[in-house]
Amino acid sequence: MALETISENRSFGGRQGVYRHASSATGTDMVFAVYLPPQATETEVPVLWYLSGLTCTHENAMTKAGAQEHAAREGIALIFPDTSPRGEGVADDEAYDLGQGAGFYVNATQDPWAKHFRMWDYITQELPDLVFSEFPLDREAQGITGHSMGGHGALSMAMTLPETYRSVSAFAPIANPSGSDWGRKQLGAYLGDDRAAWAAHDSTLLMREKGYPGEILIDQGTDDQFLDLLKPEALAEAVAARRQPATLRMQQGYDHSYFFVQSFIGDHVDWHAERLWKLP
Repeated sequence: MALETISENRSFGGRQGVYRHASSATGTDMVFAVYLPPQATETEVPVLWYLSGLTCTHENAMTKAGAQEHAAREGIALIFPDTSPRGEGVADDEAYDLGQGAGFYVNATQDPWAKHFRMWDYITQELPDLVFSEFPLDREAQGITGHSMGGHGALSMAMTLPETYRSVSAFAPIANPSGSDWGRKQLGAYLGDDRAAWAAHDSTLLMREKGYPGEILIDQGTDDQFLDLLKPEALAEAVAARRQPATLRMQQGYDHSYFFVQSFIGDHVDWHAERLWKLP
């Protein structure tokens, strides 16, 4: 896979790059960003995947989360993928929460989405194969996090592929999409009416069925304007029922914005770094 460099900038002693490649998973060109900390000039470093939310591209978290300073301090790389395929000929919808910018990190099986919307394969297989061949990254030390729709993706991928993701956290995740209008609409459109297929992408249902072999960190703002759609209480009940090791923090007065993410991204980077650097 040929990798095209769009930009590279010095950041906290490391390098923030943006790249484009032709994706066989989505059948489109895809853009993503990689932050390499200064330690990457000397050794392979652990990786933290950051999955973004509805309407976002790779750029939102890269420019708004303020994660690079913390990643440079801890010596871990950050990868910011896009949230969906894009471009001419890619199916879309007039609503902001379906189609381009709203891939929900699933492999669509229904028309008109199935041709390009294969974000599960893209995030878990194709993009890792590319970045681990191009950058000094430790494939055995991967963590994953995300915000909102991205938190949904991070939790579902970590519980499904715990051998891949050695640490997981989330910011205000869509925690029970099968029971929310942020989920029923999208999973129905992408996967059809088979709720068994939905369950494979529902963090609350996955928690009840599988759990996660390590600890989980989740932050949620108490003033989040989308609380009724996110359903953190459903995931909390599943965590309690399974007795899953987890830290679930309701942060007083915080909303759903990147100001919330900025406020706690340092805690999350530290959380992942502690677990990823200590791998045997």
